[in-house]
Amino acid sequence: MTDPFASFDATLSFSDPLSFSEIEPGEDQRWSTWTAITPSERGPEPWPTWVVTSAGAIDTELGILKTGKEADVFLIERAVPDSQAQRVLLAAKRYRSTEHRTFHRSAVYTEGRRVQNSRDGRAMAKKTAFGREVAAAEWSFAEFSALCRMWELGAPVPYPVQVNGSEVLMEFIGTDATAAPRLAQERGDRRMLAEYYAQIVEIMHTFARAGFAHGDLSAYNLLVHDGQVRVIDLPQIVDIIANPQGLDLLHRDCVNVCDWFARRRVECDAEELFAELMAASFT
Repeated sequence: MTDPFASFDATLSFSDPLSFSEIEPGEDQRWSTWTAITPSERGPEPWPTWVVTSAGAIDTELGILKTGKEADVFLIERAVPDSQAQRVLLAAKRYRSTEHRTFHRSAVYTEGRRVQNSRDGRAMAKKTAFGREVAAAEWSFAEFSALCRMWELGAPVPYPVQVNGSEVLMEFIGTDATAAPRLAQERGDRRMLAEYYAQIVEIMHTFARAGFAHGDLSAYNLLVHDGQVRVIDLPQIVDIIANPQGLDLLHRDCVNVCDWFARRRVECDAEELFAELMAASFT
């Protein structure tokens, strides 16, 4: 990987209070926003040791990881110049405003959710320019909140580092700068796939016990890294009870997952899984 700080003057030192002001972010760089956001916009404590919290850190955009219907994901390096210990790769998910999205079923997932600020709610309903910005931020905060909740419950989700406007910064799942493959790309043997299926069932049980369904679960938003399945893309997470479509979405998750594994000769039953998750969610 090209060193994003190679253009900095190597004679500058962060131990010198005067040198800090002489450093400016270059192209595709910005100062870390960690210290500028409120504590509620940071991930759950205790923060993992790899989280860089220094005010002197700079975020460098290294490229795009994924384009989606409602957001794009970029690879970011957050690092303190001249500090090998304070460097980390992150995934930055940036939600588009409503006029730039191709995802048109958002109302299915947002039923039962409340917008706390009445002014924001009115602006969203009227679809003003401000309302469109609020709508994009609503999805980022929804995903951040879901990641925080599931992380605290022990589900294998990326650690949510922070949320700022329409951007969620989270743990990058991969090796070096190469993202972990999606489950859909896996060509493992039947025994290995059966192990992945068992892990996914446990993930779904963790969600269900908390009263939630992923809402859009498939082999395309499950990553496989070092033999472990990690679940991503949580903005549409639904409350099974509060959302009128909650049970239908839970059932669809079961069908999507089981259909994929059944085509690869892994024994599974969508209706049996659905019944198990229903029992877990109402216990």
